[in-house]
Amino acid sequence: MKTIKQVLRHERVRIVPEQFSWVDHTLVQHHLIDRCTSQSAALYLFLVTVADHQGLSYYSACTLATRLHLSEAELVAARSQLIELDLIAWQAPLYQVLSLPARRAPTPPAAASPASPTVPPPPASPTQPPDIPAPPLTPRARPAFNSDAKHTHSQHPRESGPTP
Repeated sequence: MKTIKQVLRHERVRIVPEQFSWVDHTLVQHHLIDRCTSQSAALYLFLVTVADHQGLSYYSACTLATRLHLSEAELVAARSQLIELDLIAWQAPLYQVLSLPARRAPTPPAAASPASPTVPPPPASPTQPPDIPAPPLTPRARPAFNSDAKHTHSQHPRESGPTP
């Protein structure tokens, strides 16, 4: 069966931004990227890259999972997060990368320290839509830094044996 490409949400057809970038800077400036998991950011980048001028593309779940090295569950979660963040629309097998929302997402809260008092956010303007709540941040493990290690050659973590 041939898939017919049709815009899913006409009010949100993607317009390529004027700045020199295919990815709209609003994604960073409004902290939308901060709210994405690495899997949903990878899916978003893939969809932005393959989309036509209206933001449309169609790839099977199997192809997307394979190309992005995701399990089926990870792909479903990534797609759900992008839909929740209002970045894409999806009606199997059709994806639409949406124009970015006009509202600002809140900046993720920084860890409060006793030395720095917290400053309350400015009151919301009556014309500005309410902020979207950010998902909880989870700490990520970082590799330990060994200052005594030789820096002439790097070894892939899956390789075994001594470094030359």
